[in-house]
Amino acid sequence: MRKSTIAAIVVSCGLFTSNLFAQDRFANVEMKSEHLGGSVYMMTGAGGNIGVSAGEEGLLIIDDQFEPLAEKISAALDEILKGKLRYVINTHYHGDHTGSNAYMREVRDATVFAHDNVRVRLAAKDDHKHAELPVVTYEQGVTFHFNGETMKVMHLANAHTDGDSAVFFSDVNVLHTGDLFFKDWFPYIDIDAGGSVAGYIAAVETLIAMIDDETKVIPGHGTLANKADLQRFVDMIKATSAQVKELKINGMPVEDIVEAGLGEEWQSWSWQFINEERWIKTLYR
Repeated sequence: MRKSTIAAIVVSCGLFTSNLFAQDRFANVEMKSEHLGGSVYMMTGAGGNIGVSAGEEGLLIIDDQFEPLAEKISAALDEILKGKLRYVINTHYHGDHTGSNAYMREVRDATVFAHDNVRVRLAAKDDHKHAELPVVTYEQGVTFHFNGETMKVMHLANAHTDGDSAVFFSDVNVLHTGDLFFKDWFPYIDIDAGGSVAGYIAAVETLIAMIDDETKVIPGHGTLANKADLQRFVDMIKATSAQVKELKINGMPVEDIVEAGLGEEWQSWSWQFINEERWIKTLYR
C-alpha cells in the first residue's frame, strides 16, 4: 500500500474518531429552561448559558452553545414557544456561544447580531462557515424592542475579548452578561483576542452600576445569580490581581507564584478549564 494512501486512511480515521468523540460528548446533554419573568427565560445545556425571549412576536436568543447541540436547542425552544426564531445575539465569538449560528440561520431562518469584532474573528477562522457569521454588526450597541420588552445590547471593550456584549432586559430586570461573569469560578480572559484583566474589571463594574439587588443575572457560565454574586466575583478578581501584581513587582517569577498559590480563600474558585495555575498566569501576563 502506498504511503500516501496509508496517510489518507489515518487522517480519515482520525476525523471519524474526532466526530464520534464530539457526538458522544454531547449525547447526554439535556437542555433545561427556567422562566425568569415576562418573556424571558434562561436555558442551560453545555457551553454558555442561553437567554431567551419568547412571545407574540416570536423568539430571540442570546448565544447558542456548541454546533452539535443545535437540534437540541431548537427542540427546547419549541417547548417554550412554537414560534419563529427571529434573532440571535452573540455575546462574543467563542464556539461555545456561537457554535449553532449556522443552524439557526439556515434551518430556523434567524438573523444573527453581534459586535463588529465577533464577525471579524469568526471570519478569520480557517474552517469557518459563511452561515455562522453575524449578519448585523454594531460598534457600541443596539436596542431591541421585542415581545413587549426593551433589550439593551451593550459593547464592553477589551474585557473577556475585544467583542464582548451584555444584554439588559430593563422591563423585567434581567441581565445576561455573556462571559463577563463566571459564577464562583476564575474567569477565562482571552488576552490573545483583545481581552485584558483591567478591561474585564471595568466591564463588570459597569454592569454592577446598572443593576440592583433584585436583578436576575444570567452568567456566561454557572447558575442563575444576582448582584451580590457579581460583586463577589469582581472583588475576587481585584484581590487576586493585586496579590499577583505585588509579587511580580517584587521580582518573584511566575513559577514561584504558582507554587506558592493564592491561598485557601480562593481555592474553591478553581475549575477544570481555569485552575489556579492558569489564573495566576493570566494575572501575571
